Amino acid sequence: MKPLATQQIECACLPVSSSQSQGWEHILVEEFQHPSGEGKTLYSHEHVICLSLTPRPVRFLQIKDGKTHTGPYGKGDISLTPVQMPFFARWQGDDHYLQIRIASDFIDSVASEALAMNPDRLELRPEFRTRDHQIESIGLMLLSELKQQNVGSKLYIESLTNILAVHLLRKYSASQPNLARHEGELSEPQLRQVLEYIHEYLDQEIKLANLAQLLGISQFHFSHLFKKSMGIPPHQYLLQQRVERSKQLLKQTDQSIVEIALECGFNSHSHFSKQFRQLIGITPSTYRAS
Repeated sequence: MKPLATQQIECACLPVSSSQSQGWEHILVEEFQHPSGEGKTLYSHEHVICLSLTPRPVRFLQIKDGKTHTGPYGKGDISLTPVQMPFFARWQGDDHYLQIRIASDFIDSVASEALAMNPDRLELRPEFRTRDHQIESIGLMLLSELKQQNVGSKLYIESLTNILAVHLLRKYSASQPNLARHEGELSEPQLRQVLEYIHEYLDQEIKLANLAQLLGISQFHFSHLFKKSMGIPPHQYLLQQRVERSKQLLKQTDQSIVEIALECGFNSHSHFSKQFRQLIGITPSTYRAS
């Protein structure tokens, strides 16, 4: 993430949790909790979504794009502030929200590759209090990953980031995008090429961009076509294959569980054990003993 040009929040609150150290690309997700106060922000490289998590509505006064809005924000309410737009807020009551900052240059690339839009003419509309069930759902999934600190699920985060970007462009762009559709499924040669790549680099970090680039299509459309072809999203297939390889190594070698975890692309013993147990129902050590 590029640094923000200015960020001034008078209550000087720090996030309760942040994806800053988790290596997520193109997106920064932070959870905040703070008492009554006021603040102003301007982000020069990111569009900003705020999703209210507060159980009790908090009354706000907000100013952006020359407009003023007053009223309560409750759980599920969303605001959208486009890049380079000054924003001021004053609130009464204990606030709790999720802030999602998505890089504007990433939005531009998605607009061009997935929606055939001219990024030079791209403009998102600001929103005060609104409801958007898809953004709320994506936000809660990102929050869940943030809480669990699943540093091994970057392919999943990339998929969510792409879905969020396309949704923002479809619903909040000042000009209506023309969706460049890719119908059907991946062809057999395409699917074979992707699966061979995944199996060859199973021990390394595999990015959505790597897989989409193999076929020369956008990340968003690759995810859609892969799921149509395989019945599951790319990140779930990758996890399944890593666990399958680990099962072979647990049975056929004397390698330690830590060595097997690293050889199968997991970043730690604990992350490997957690994912293995979720899929297989028992721990790696129990599976080896059985």
